[in-house]
Amino acid sequence: MKNTTLFAILMTTISLSTSCSKTEDSSALSGDPSPMAAVGVTVSSSSAAIAGVSNFSATVTSNADGVSSYTAQATVTNTLLKNMVANYPGITVAGNTVKATDFKIQQTKDGIKCVTGGGAGMIVNYNSNVGDTYPVGSTGRTRKVVSKTGVDDYPYGLFLIKTVQVEADANTFVNTGGVKNITYIANHKYGLVGVKVNFDDGTTSTFPIYTSTTN
Repeated sequence: MKNTTLFAILMTTISLSTSCSKTEDSSALSGDPSPMAAVGVTVSSSSAAIAGVSNFSATVTSNADGVSSYTAQATVTNTLLKNMVANYPGITVAGNTVKATDFKIQQTKDGIKCVTGGGAGMIVNYNSNVGDTYPVGSTGRTRKVVSKTGVDDYPYGLFLIKTVQVEADANTFVNTGGVKNITYIANHKYGLVGVKVNFDDGTTSTFPIYTSTTN
């Protein structure tokens, strides 16, 4: 189960690379450009090793017409996980380093969107309401807003913050086996702040996401 957890986390935070490739999604993301989309901004998760995965990081390497290109990598010592991601398009494995290059995301002060590809579409729009859905490219699936409390009730570092939580089918990008769905947790100031993995057996694991700047 934990192997699946880390695969889901790794692929959630860098798998947008291969879902963002060719066919543009029709839904628009409004709002002023986000400072979080600027070249040099970094994204990270916990540095602690869990099931052989540690040191996840991603960096914005370029920004063109409001769309950021990222390079991401993680240290993976778990052989099963390395074999799984080695077969995933856009991912390279060298020793214990798993890397994804040139995946594209649009970020504005209104939300986060995967711009192109079969998995294209809104990840989160901060102005959404509970029950709103976002189409996922040509998959016929949707991402659904499942929580928006409007109060500072989510622990993030030393703070409590407001969040919008968006649920996505775990198999949108890859067959993760054992994972029911994944919830993106986002905040209008801090962007993507967490990823919650909801397992078929009813258990959950939440992993924090940190970005080096804010909106």
